[in-house]
Amino acid sequence: MVAAAKRTLQLGHSPDSDDAFMFHGLASGQVSSGDLEFEHILKDIQTLNQWAMQGRLEITAVSVHAYAYIWQRYAVLTHGASMGRNYGPMLVTQQAIDPKDLRGRKIAIPGKLTSAYLGLRLFLPEFDEVVVPFDTVMDEVEAGRADAGLLIHEGQLTHGERGLVKVWDMGEWWQAQTGLPLPLGINVVRKDVGPALMARISRLLKASIAYGLEHRQEALDYALQFARGMERTTADTFVGMYVNDLTLDMGDEGKLSIQLLLERGHAARIIPTLPHIEWVD
Repeated sequence: MVAAAKRTLQLGHSPDSDDAFMFHGLASGQVSSGDLEFEHILKDIQTLNQWAMQGRLEITAVSVHAYAYIWQRYAVLTHGASMGRNYGPMLVTQQAIDPKDLRGRKIAIPGKLTSAYLGLRLFLPEFDEVVVPFDTVMDEVEAGRADAGLLIHEGQLTHGERGLVKVWDMGEWWQAQTGLPLPLGINVVRKDVGPALMARISRLLKASIAYGLEHRQEALDYALQFARGMERTTADTFVGMYVNDLTLDMGDEGKLSIQLLLERGHAARIIPTLPHIEWVD
């Protein structure tokens, strides 16, 4: 009997501990994918955002902000989202300052398609942006090349070790504004793979997230390979922040928050076209 031919799908996600944690089940083979094979493509989120605008990968993590430019080609999976309840990307400086006083000043940002950048533009419409790789933002602030830095990823936990001060938290701001969790990253699937395969991909990726949550220490061991030297306790905290109940299923609350962030970006003329979101449940 001839075995069924395998179909390979490219799955893009960031080389971060939280993404590695949620995709461990698939990457390790603990979640069986049958005749599907997933080629894991690890790139920083800004690269994945840019690639999604070209439609390069069938499945990819992207920023919610970037979805405004790719919605005609990609649908949103209702799991795999990174959402923070009253916490999120933050502005840090060398000295305490009212964040409103940063108007017109130099702020290092990790990419103009990130959700963190969209939120900062909504909060502080006018500043001089300096685009740098996400893992060098703190370097720019320490060296005085930027007056403030917009931190994503583990810098949210480790900035204090480098003597930097948090002056604004996007998650706290969004909670006060809306009462909703802050939507940052999502997983999307290219619509041209067809509805049946989109639904199957959705089930498999959700099963991988569930496996990680049910086998936390095993998944954390795997994720530590991508933790950029973080201590296990810090990596565990970071994973817990962004792989949670909303990651398994964003629900109506998560959908509403994504829609609202994009609507506000459009109303502020940061996003040129308000996307029509297609969900894959």
